[in-house]
Amino acid sequence: MSTRFDTKIAVLLREDLETWQRLNVTAFLVSGLGTQLPEVIGEPYEDADQVPYLPMFRQPVLVFQGTKETLRAAHTRALSRALPRAVFTSDLFATGHDEANRAAVCAVGTADLDLVGLSVYGPKNAVDKVLKGAHMHP
Repeated sequence: MSTRFDTKIAVLLREDLETWQRLNVTAFLVSGLGTQLPEVIGEPYEDADQVPYLPMFRQPVLVFQGTKETLRAAHTRALSRALPRAVFTSDLFATGHDEANRAAVCAVGTADLDLVGLSVYGPKNAVDKVLKGAHMHP
């Protein structure tokens, strides 16, 4: 049985990233959603032997890719729609911990962020508009 959701969790990656970077950026970007949006998290898991596991997102995470320009346009649209979002900039590949990550983003103005990834959550139609020009990750 397939469930349709009226919301969407999406990650947009710059298409020129290495495989390890794509995986790392995706993991970092989605990690913030559950902390600020508890409605995206389902119930905890348990196997048949009653071993507990952490809860996960209650819906799929869709991963897209696009050019640097597509990413910048999507970021602008996400901001204009005030959708919950997270960013990953190229500077974060050179940092080693959370405090340094925040400092690297804080040091650059919005228009000058060298975005390599963006996650966004919201109503399906609004997220679809944000992602205009991107295509599903292969």
